[in-house]
Amino acid sequence: MNQALQSLLDLLDLEQIEENIFRGQSRSAVVPRVFGGQVAAQALVAAGRTVPEDRPPHSLHAYFLRTGDPGAPIVYTVDRMNDGRSFTTRRVVAIQHGQPIFALSASFQKYEEGFEHQAPMPPAPDPVTLPTSEDRLSGYGHIDPQVVEKFLEARAAVDLRYVDEPPYGQFGEPREPHSQVWFRTNGKLADDPLLHIVLATYVSDMTLLDSVLLAHGRGGWAVGDVVGASLDHAMWFHRPFRADEWLLYDQESPSAYGGRGLGQARIYTQDGRLAITVIQEGVVRAPRAR
Repeated sequence: MNQALQSLLDLLDLEQIEENIFRGQSRSAVVPRVFGGQVAAQALVAAGRTVPEDRPPHSLHAYFLRTGDPGAPIVYTVDRMNDGRSFTTRRVVAIQHGQPIFALSASFQKYEEGFEHQAPMPPAPDPVTLPTSEDRLSGYGHIDPQVVEKFLEARAAVDLRYVDEPPYGQFGEPREPHSQVWFRTNGKLADDPLLHIVLATYVSDMTLLDSVLLAHGRGGWAVGDVVGASLDHAMWFHRPFRADEWLLYDQESPSAYGGRGLGQARIYTQDGRLAITVIQEGVVRAPRAR
């Protein structure tokens, strides 16, 4: 396990300060605020700490309410909304400086047999044939070297490989609003189903709005031709998976309107099992003239 992954695991390992109350540390993202995936992952950890281990999450729904301060800890309060025979529901509010910055509802389920079908996995190249993030970013002379450094630092815990050029690598002309990314953690993880779901939740916020940018020929935050932030985020966890094994993140944008862009995606294991469905809407705007 590399040091970056260990640091991420430490970041996600919350301190319990009272029953149903947890505290997590913060760190800055590529932009000067707390990364949304970090808050979502920490909130899911807080919820999961109050649920029996034999009930992994099957869904989460979340709203990003305020910008997170990377210089201050985050307090997570858990509301035990329901404990049923098959399902358990939790609501988590993340608080900084006395104000809620994030709210999450998550549902957990005890395993049971049932009907089964899935959408087929789309074609995608073998991830080991694709450039690493470092290989791609080192070739982009149009991006500020400090931004490149921040990108690489933010993604050092994860091996994330684009199938095609990311929006910040090729922009100016609209492209199909579809993006594929392979990812896995840079090191093996413990055999804890909640941990793998939490890591996938963390990564899911990194690239989901890329397809919105592609549709409009925008490079995004890395090149400064877009401003924006995540508004809400939803995930459904269909089948067991490991976040330390390759996962295909197949993303598309069906709509953008009113300063908002919608991204939706499916995450598949390398052997073709549909593991997760993700939907997110975010603010996506052209920078305003000063």
